[in-house]
Amino acid sequence: MSDGRATARYVRGSAQKAGLVLDLIRGQDVDKAMAVLRFARKSVAKDVEKVLRSAVANAQQKEGGGGDLERLFVRECFANQGPTLKRIRAAPMGRAFRILKRSSHLTVGVGQRPDRASVVTRVGEPDAASARKKKAGARTSTGGARKRAAKKKTAKKTTTKKKATGRAAARSTKAATKPSKTSTTRKKTAKKKTQKSSDE
Repeated sequence: MSDGRATARYVRGSAQKAGLVLDLIRGQDVDKAMAVLRFARKSVAKDVEKVLRSAVANAQQKEGGGGDLERLFVRECFANQGPTLKRIRAAPMGRAFRILKRSSHLTVGVGQRPDRASVVTRVGEPDAASARKKKAGARTSTGGARKRAAKKKTAKKTTTKKKATGRAAARSTKAATKPSKTSTTRKKTAKKKTQKSSDE
C-alpha cells in the first residue's frame, strides 16, 4: 500500500491547540490513532480524525493500495497557522477589546511500515545501530577530555597551594631563627655591665 496524505484548511482553532492533539498520534498505528482521537477531550480531535480517515482513503485509492490497513501508521502530521479573523468587543468607558478568531490548516500523512526483511543496507554503509554507537563513543570521548581538563585544573590549584604554604613555612622558620630586638638589647646591656665591673 502506498502513502496517502490529506489536508483540511481553514479549521477553526489555533494551530498550537491542534498541535497538542497531533502530537498524540504521530508515529502511531492508524487503528490506535483513531482510538486516541475518539476519546481525546479536545474539540479539534474530531477534525483531525476526519483528516486521518481521508488520508487512509487516499492511500487506498492509489495504485497497489489494496493491502492491509494494519501496516499503516501516521507518518507525518502537523498544523500550520491560517488566517486570523479580527473582531471587536465593546468594553467599559467607550473602549474596545480585540478578539482574535484563529484558524489552522491540518495535514496528516500515512504510510506503510517497511518489513524488516525487505530493509537492505548497502555494503560499506554503516547501519543505524553502529552510527548510534559511534555518536555515543564521540560523546564519551569529549566527556573524558573535559574530565581530564578538570583534573589538570585541580592539580594546578593544589600545586599553587603547596607553594604558598611552603613559602609561609619558610617565612615562619626565618622569623624563628632571626634573633629578636629585645634579646640583642639585653646582650648589649650585659656587655656594658661587665665592662663597667672590669673597669672598677
